[in-house]
Amino acid sequence: MLKEGDSVQVIKDLKVKGSSVTLKRGTVIKNIRIGDGDEAVEGNSDKVKGLRLKPEFLKKV
Repeated sequence: MLKEGDSVQVIKDLKVKGSSVTLKRGTVIKNIRIGDGDEAVEGNSDKVKGLRLKPEFLKKV
């Protein structure tokens, strides 16, 4: 289970909608927030701020 403040790692290369950036597998996202809705995790990476991801593409670090 993910909780607010956890660090997670991306398990699959993901294209960021609305940007030309691709999050590579292994990218760490620190200090996540649980967003609105059932399956929304919000956080910031080094390249992109204000990410909104599905938990199925993340693993807890």
